[in-house]
Amino acid sequence: MKIRLEGLVNGAESLVGTLLQGNVEVCFTNPGTSEMHFVAALDKYQNMRSVLCLFEGCATGAADGYFRMKRSPASTLLHLGPGLANGLANLHNAKKAYSGIVNIVGEHALDHIKLNAPLTSDIEGIARPVSHWVKTSKSSKDIAKDGAEAIGQANIKPGQIATLILPGDTAWNEGSKIESIELNMKSNIVSSKLIDEAILQLQDAKNPLILVGGEALEENNLIKLAKVADKIGCPIKTDWFNARLDKGAGRINSVRIPYVVDKAVEVLKDFDTIIIIGARRPVAFFAYPNKPGILTQDSTKFFELASISDDITTVVEELSDRIGISNNIPSTISKLDIPDIPKGPINPMSLGMVLGALIPENAIIVDESVTTGREFFYQTSGSQPHTWLNNCGGSIGFGMPVSIGAAISSPDQKVISLEGDGSAMYTVQSLWTMARENLDIVVFIFANQSYKILQGELTNVGVDNPGKSAMEMLSLKDPALDWVSISKGMGVDAVKVDNIEDLVKYFKHGLKEKGPFLIEVLI
Repeated sequence: MKIRLEGLVNGAESLVGTLLQGNVEVCFTNPGTSEMHFVAALDKYQNMRSVLCLFEGCATGAADGYFRMKRSPASTLLHLGPGLANGLANLHNAKKAYSGIVNIVGEHALDHIKLNAPLTSDIEGIARPVSHWVKTSKSSKDIAKDGAEAIGQANIKPGQIATLILPGDTAWNEGSKIESIELNMKSNIVSSKLIDEAILQLQDAKNPLILVGGEALEENNLIKLAKVADKIGCPIKTDWFNARLDKGAGRINSVRIPYVVDKAVEVLKDFDTIIIIGARRPVAFFAYPNKPGILTQDSTKFFELASISDDITTVVEELSDRIGISNNIPSTISKLDIPDIPKGPINPMSLGMVLGALIPENAIIVDESVTTGREFFYQTSGSQPHTWLNNCGGSIGFGMPVSIGAAISSPDQKVISLEGDGSAMYTVQSLWTMARENLDIVVFIFANQSYKILQGELTNVGVDNPGKSAMEMLSLKDPALDWVSISKGMGVDAVKVDNIEDLVKYFKHGLKEKGPFLIEVLI
């Protein structure tokens, strides 16, 4: 995209133009006073889609979802240190998912910082733990150049969070020309020698496993790796949490390592050699008394063939060529297997069967269903081909914001957001943005009226008989959340269901209609 402005421009105008020049075409924003010149600059650029979010965590989560589907960064616009702090949880999730984001944070004018006004804070210090690159612009003449550098950093494979801090005077003073962007899209090359070593490790092992993640999960790569696994006679698995996984009929049935520690240890106990391609070594999500943090045996041998930042596609091609894969259909390919729609009460099993039966082709599933949906992934393995997005960082309030970004990046695909009621309250403001942008999203709220996962965690950490005070801290009753009222109050039509028949009826309605629709599912 070639961007030009006639006459003098201020720093903010040169920055927005540079963002567009670098194909950053969407800005998820919650601005304040220091960002008003950036907001005004949006009027000069009709190609920049600016999406208002009522909470900064919605903006950062939306940028995460946008990158996962588009494979190209969006930007955020946040207000000073406290605004950035409000967005940290979903920046943490985005960083764990290797999502590229140009994260723009307003700052006081440079001369004002020394006055220690109420909103003055260490923005760089706040940003560093959730960023790969942080920079504060020092001049309106530099802001376009700094913006170009941020875009380049965000595009470093597999994706990085680049935080650019924008002092007010660098936005309102005279800027410079719009900068061109040079992107370094190259990945690290894995040596042929290392690939040959991996093949020897696979052939010599008694019970090997190929553990995959990142780019290895892309459809063509996964098919080739499944053929490699067939040739060797070993399984292929992936982590419980993945940024993006294409699944369903005609695609590889990716078996995930279980979330629960005891189950994961049981699944992994017999493997003597694990070849890692774009994944990480299996570890427990939390520490528990008398349970291991490392899920494999001490004797298990790991061979890290490719990291997340390596050129995994080339590794997969060379590995499959050297090992001599066949043209046969992989044994782990999923066949179309639509579950029968059940009748009667709603429970996790019947919910999964409904999803498996009704997920439309090419849908995007954003999964923050927590305890309710632990089996959904498997119950939908034979559904129509679709894409599944998981929370890689574990910070709550991920689902609805990521759904916003996914819907904006992929307007021709239906987005289905699977949400626990407790999790949804963290970023409930997302519903308003869905309504304002008329995004094609069906939101399921699984209303068990509790932090159900934490009830199980009490037992996991050794609390067998929690008392009244402890249980009240995990209950969402008294008062109960009324999701239909909450949703309609933010402009999203909603219904409440307590049986499978109504669930199916309204799910079909939501899939048919364009725009957002919420179903509160009582379980």
